[in-house]
Amino acid sequence: MWGYVRLELTRTFRDGGYVIFAVVMPVVMYLIFTNLGLAPGDRHDAAIYTMVGMAAYGALGGAFNNGSGIAEDRATGWLRQLRLTPLTPAQVVTGKVLTGVVGVVPSIAAVLLAGVLVNHVALPPQRWLAIVVLLWAGTVPFSLLGLGNGYRLSGQTAAVANVATMLTLSIVGGLWIPAETFPSWLHAIAEWTPSNSYAGLSWRIAFGDAPTLRQAATLVAWLLAFAVYAVYGYRRAGRRA
Repeated sequence: MWGYVRLELTRTFRDGGYVIFAVVMPVVMYLIFTNLGLAPGDRHDAAIYTMVGMAAYGALGGAFNNGSGIAEDRATGWLRQLRLTPLTPAQVVTGKVLTGVVGVVPSIAAVLLAGVLVNHVALPPQRWLAIVVLLWAGTVPFSLLGLGNGYRLSGQTAAVANVATMLTLSIVGGLWIPAETFPSWLHAIAEWTPSNSYAGLSWRIAFGDAPTLRQAATLVAWLLAFAVYAVYGYRRAGRRA
């Protein structure tokens, strides 16, 4: 399985779309939002809040990008070849998830570095460590969702579905604009999205608060649902390959 992960990582880092949309775009948006006064609140708090939000947005981009190539793998017969190896369906899905988890590191690091170097964000070391770990580990549900779409949908449809899902989760989850500014009905929906709970864990840490049990439980629930979806999608795609 580790050889499979290394192969997939090599393919990911050579993908120009990944570099542009998962690394460059979140940094550009972060700098625009914070330095043109588009982020709410005073400059200090806005820089921290938007830094976490854009790092989460970039991580989602990396996670969903990992799943968008699955449809192409199906078309080229790669999934059929994998079924001839000793890898089980669970191992293949796990390998792709690990690829996604490693692939989001540049997305997260680029935005956090921009926060430090450009907006002079300063936090205690333990907060930085907690934020990085939470942003990194919390991408697993989104990698699974992207994989499920890639296994279930075909070619261009899978890519469009993943981009649409990423943007919807980013906007409704409050990664671009704080959910607190939404209408009450939309705010209520946002609180139960996986993206809001994912970023919410790091937002609370960044401002010196402890993450809530609801946020953690919501993210775990989505994780389990997306894991079932991804494994089911792989099994179904394998039968059709």
